[in-house]
Amino acid sequence: MPRRVALVCLGNICRSPMADVVLEHQLAEAGVDDVEVSSSGTGDWHVGQPMDERAAATLTAAGYDASRHRARTFTADWFDEQDLILVMDSSNQADVLALAASDDHRTKVRMYRSFDPEADSPDAEVPDPWYGGPEGFDEVLAMVERTTREIVRHLADTA
Repeated sequence: MPRRVALVCLGNICRSPMADVVLEHQLAEAGVDDVEVSSSGTGDWHVGQPMDERAAATLTAAGYDASRHRARTFTADWFDEQDLILVMDSSNQADVLALAASDDHRTKVRMYRSFDPEADSPDAEVPDPWYGGPEGFDEVLAMVERTTREIVRHLADTA
């Protein structure tokens, strides 16, 4: 049975889909084939929309395929479908935990950057690049790539 990892941000058009694409790519490169990756947002206003054009352009320029994403919303039933839920910031964490019905659900939730070797805290956040320029998306991609390498190691070690 595959393990399932969900990535969660606010609107599911920038941070979590970028992390989704990079995680799928790095898992394939590492030969880890028993992990399914998905992403969602805590808000529902972008449901069905593709990834933010700036996020997609940043991924495409780095050699990733950003074309398949469609935004979805995190709902309480995701807890039963996922083994690990990685949230991008404390607001996303609070929104996800508010839907948790049990301690089992709550233990599945971690901050995404808790895997980041450069994070100064396990509670460090992935900044939302939505309101900034292209450099914010480049910063998020660099953060996602290095953090994802550690997530892939963790998943390979716990197989």
